[in-house]
Amino acid sequence: MRSVTVSIDVPQSPEQVYDFLDVMAHHERFTDHYLTNWRYSGPGRGVGSGATVTAALGGTKDDVTIEVVEAEPPRRIVERNISAAGRRQAHGTYDIEPLPAGGSRVSFTYAWVRAPLTDRLLAPAVRATMRRANRKVMSRLATELAEGNSPRRRAP
Repeated sequence: MRSVTVSIDVPQSPEQVYDFLDVMAHHERFTDHYLTNWRYSGPGRGVGSGATVTAALGGTKDDVTIEVVEAEPPRRIVERNISAAGRRQAHGTYDIEPLPAGGSRVSFTYAWVRAPLTDRLLAPAVRATMRRANRKVMSRLATELAEGNSPRRRAP
């Protein structure tokens, strides 16, 4: 299946965006509209940090295991996602680029490595659903970055 990419421009520097995204617990704050029941594993940040979440999307619910497998500060974070009892495997990649006038462009690409037959048969609908959900993720990420990491909002 073809990947899905969404992007947003934010006023924060690549370093600020990366520092926020590097903490796995922060992801719950901007993805909890469809990823719930977060159970964390590994270190709190960086390669090896992870979580198991319940994804409710497109009328289905499934547990997804997320683990950071690659990190290139302050430009890139790659997560491996496994769900559907291993039949769905994907990579979620955050790319952070500086903008010429300041700030950053944050792009998130969801790329299927392996997909169940039903996902492949319904690929246009699956991709559209992921695109909609991840556009909302980017919008909510921008809001979280704008609000900053106040003491009441800091990750454990």
